[in-house]
Amino acid sequence: MEGSKAFSKDFMARHSIPTAKYRTFSASEIDQAISFVKTCGYKVVLKASGLAGGKGVLIPETTEEAVEGLKEIMVANVFGSAGSEVVVEELLAGPEVSVLAFSDGYTIVPLPAAQDHKRIGEGDVGLNTGGMGAYAPAPVATPQILDQIMKETLRPTIDGMRKEGFPFVGMLFTGFMLTESGPKVLEYNVRFGDPETEALMLLLHEDVDLAAVLLACAEHRLDSVKISIREGFAVSVILASQGYPGRFSKGKEIQIGETPSDVVVFHAGTSTSGDKVITSGGRVIAVTAYASTLQDALDAVYSGVDKVSFEGKTYRKDIAHRALGAASQPAKGLTYAQAGVSVSNGNSLVEAIKPFVRGTRRSGADGEIGGFGGVFDLKATGYKDPVLVSGTDGVGTKLAVAVECGIHDLVGIDLVAMSVNDLLVQGAEPLYFLDYYGCSRLDVGVATQVVKGIADGCTQAGCALIGGETAEMPGMYQPGDYDLAGFAVGAVERHLILPRPDIAPGDVLLGLSASGPHSNGFSLIRKVISIAGLSYSSPCPWDDKRTLGRALLEPTRIYIKQVLPAVHAGLLKGMSHITGGGFIENIPRVLPKGTGCYVDASTWTLPPVWHFVMAKGGIEPLEMARTFNNGIGMVLVVGKGQVEEAIKSLQSSGDAEVFRIGEVTAGSGVEMRNLEAWHSKQSN
Repeated sequence: MEGSKAFSKDFMARHSIPTAKYRTFSASEIDQAISFVKTCGYKVVLKASGLAGGKGVLIPETTEEAVEGLKEIMVANVFGSAGSEVVVEELLAGPEVSVLAFSDGYTIVPLPAAQDHKRIGEGDVGLNTGGMGAYAPAPVATPQILDQIMKETLRPTIDGMRKEGFPFVGMLFTGFMLTESGPKVLEYNVRFGDPETEALMLLLHEDVDLAAVLLACAEHRLDSVKISIREGFAVSVILASQGYPGRFSKGKEIQIGETPSDVVVFHAGTSTSGDKVITSGGRVIAVTAYASTLQDALDAVYSGVDKVSFEGKTYRKDIAHRALGAASQPAKGLTYAQAGVSVSNGNSLVEAIKPFVRGTRRSGADGEIGGFGGVFDLKATGYKDPVLVSGTDGVGTKLAVAVECGIHDLVGIDLVAMSVNDLLVQGAEPLYFLDYYGCSRLDVGVATQVVKGIADGCTQAGCALIGGETAEMPGMYQPGDYDLAGFAVGAVERHLILPRPDIAPGDVLLGLSASGPHSNGFSLIRKVISIAGLSYSSPCPWDDKRTLGRALLEPTRIYIKQVLPAVHAGLLKGMSHITGGGFIENIPRVLPKGTGCYVDASTWTLPPVWHFVMAKGGIEPLEMARTFNNGIGMVLVVGKGQVEEAIKSLQSSGDAEVFRIGEVTAGSGVEMRNLEAWHSKQSN
């Protein structure tokens, strides 16, 4: 968790723990890493994955600096073997805090949040260090934020480590950035860490036996000991050697005078030479003080600093300046943002998605959003005797795959597809679309990608995106999760409404190929993947050019432009969108009473994804037929005399393959024929 940032970032992704967007690259992938920083669209931080003495992080100001930084880490090996893997992650903005928590693998006891000062110079300038001072508790970490940190990060981390077979016992040190969308993890340390620890030790009540607490962690009974924190503040100030964090000299004699009673001097980079104490490291001593107020603690600690002397003593005189600056500001009333809802984030999202929305303009809609409702001019579409058709749908648990993979635009296409394909089966042309996006905390970057996908789907379907609702509801969703719903409205001339009443035995069923699982059956698919012991970052078993997650996220095919010409030509009697329920549940919905059908499973090749699901899940073919699309996303009912003309129209208007898969029969229900064909071609 500490020794490999790549591992820890992947762990956070698996357990939906809030952190910066990222990509990991091995040393041999320098070209891919450079391409990523040039095209990712955000400022980046470069992190050597391994341990680099607290110095393996670069924060480039420009893309050019990022490219040079990658070369330094991956080619010049400035961080040695620690840079054999590089994590490139989004640069987050906000105040930083550190939360240290005891754990026995089950129970978690966090200590007050502390705030470190990484830069060597006052005013947070100069080179990064291991830390030049800290204070606790940090006022910026409000009770609400600490509660969120426990629920969204500490609990999922400890539970996730235990469930993955490496339970955490000891002190977990987690660094956070408090962003506008909530606390996000910067890094884990699996130990005490200074200068925060020195301050926190002085906040422990005098009746706390630290050794007993550590023993309780090791014996998995942390809930049996009491860990109480005394009111007040503690501050630690690091005294460093001159030249640190660069080259520095050692062997300087240290003199320590009598310090105040609430001041403790912790030795770090010191050693003895005869009867003298001398410097032996970059960070030499941590002077720490406790008092009832932050200002009193600062006065005491700097009094203690004055009692320690050695040649070249370097320290910062502005420790806790952030807290003092905030304390000097007049108190403000509670805001909506403090309740977890960011109006400014919502406004930022609207501005970010406006270009995508404008790209969906069509006759009847102007492609603008931001008002109280969307307007559509039906007259402008040229319909003579239109009937309006509406539909609503979601994406289901495919969203869980998107969240785990960090790929969010493709499910936006799915959202549109699920609704507009349902309009199509009634012969309707989609006219406009609205969406609903619900989350606990709005991540503008994620939501922007989702809406971009929705706009892409609308473009494919030929409909306008005229509005939507973004609901930020703290506590209603798990951190990192979101939910989607789509609403589509279309029109069809009255005489072209489907299904037609003249569907009869002998009519032919044509199948249009699917692009993949579409957006149904993912609860079972995810179960199969779990049984198979795979993750979404695993290589795809049927497509070695993609990960398993990316292959499953291939968006639902939108059939509008391929099928509408055949509808307008009167070539189709009915259609069935093959969603949850497969052939067996969906096709009968368009057949008149007294009719059924058969579907011949040997008339098309079962795609590899379904061979994989069937084999790894031990699923019988008939169950496959009542659950998944099995490679056929839309079934069309065509009169026998118009089959060739319908096939010609479909093949000339779109990319989906067309198969003759069955016929309408007398009776009821769906008869699946030749299901053994799926078994005979099944692969491992």
